[in-house]
Amino acid sequence: MNIYVNGRFRAHKMTGVQRVAHEITRRLHDEVEVCQPQSKLSGWRGHLWEQTVLPKLSKDGVLWSPCASGPIMSSRHIVTFHDLFVVDSPQWYKSAYAAWYGFSLRTLAQSAAHIIAVSEYTKRRLVARFAVDAAKISVIYNGVDTSVFSNARASVAEARSALRLPANYLLTVGSLEPRKNLKTLLAAWQSVVAELPPDTWLVISGSSDANVYKNAGLRDWPPRVFLTGYVPDQYLPGLYAGSLAFIYPSLAEGFGLPPLEAMACGVPVATSNTTALPEVCSSAALYFDPTSTNDLARTIKLLIEDENLRQKFSELGPHRAACFNWERTAQQTLHVLRTIASATHCVFC
Repeated sequence: MNIYVNGRFRAHKMTGVQRVAHEITRRLHDEVEVCQPQSKLSGWRGHLWEQTVLPKLSKDGVLWSPCASGPIMSSRHIVTFHDLFVVDSPQWYKSAYAAWYGFSLRTLAQSAAHIIAVSEYTKRRLVARFAVDAAKISVIYNGVDTSVFSNARASVAEARSALRLPANYLLTVGSLEPRKNLKTLLAAWQSVVAELPPDTWLVISGSSDANVYKNAGLRDWPPRVFLTGYVPDQYLPGLYAGSLAFIYPSLAEGFGLPPLEAMACGVPVATSNTTALPEVCSSAALYFDPTSTNDLARTIKLLIEDENLRQKFSELGPHRAACFNWERTAQQTLHVLRTIASATHCVFC
């Protein structure tokens, strides 16, 4: 039975789940056929394509949707779930977005022939929130392209020039949305910036989709904060590698790829002690409470002032990042797709 991939992600900017889908599908080669819109379809047009055109394109096989969005009534469907935050915390999103995805995620969880979760944390949330049978869910971790990120030192100068970065900076990467918790990070930075070396900055990399997320409540910016906006892939490794340390104050993650990318670059990482982040980062990161401005401020000072601490986590990080490999992710995904395709063929033959 043929295996098709929901290729709607190719019509979107390369961020988050779109990056994961791209990394996996490009390693599946001719094992699958990617179905994608002939032109960029956003909003309701994209959803309409998924619900009407895509089922026809994949009718003689099984379909894999790598971004937790696809035809909700299809029974020959494998869906990858990255998180359930639109259901668990709908206040972070625009009301129309939360309403549609809350409905579609619940329906997909019930109708899919099988589910892939990107972490044990996400699997537990699926079981708890939607009463999905745990046997219906396979956990397959995301990967890190260490061939790109582990050799990032050579690209520091290029990124610094292109993005006009300061010489010394603490880095955070993520879209400007409530879940990324930048409001607390900025409050913590404000409380300690006067005690830090005068040439040290906080660099925030990422953009926000106003059609999806509610305003993060950011108004007054502290001194020595630099926003890069959206960073093209070619500059991302150098952006990581040029930083003193990477800090990730996210309130919730279904996996948490940016900390691993920073680790692969040999950059010390501090991250939140919540959701999937401890599962992914293990003992290779410094942890803090993302709801505590004081704890975050203390962590910032530690990262910038304690060179021995930075060296410790700089050495631990690449070993942890090496545990996550896109080739392994792709092969495990293909195994699940083939297994479900074979079982589905037996049912319908």
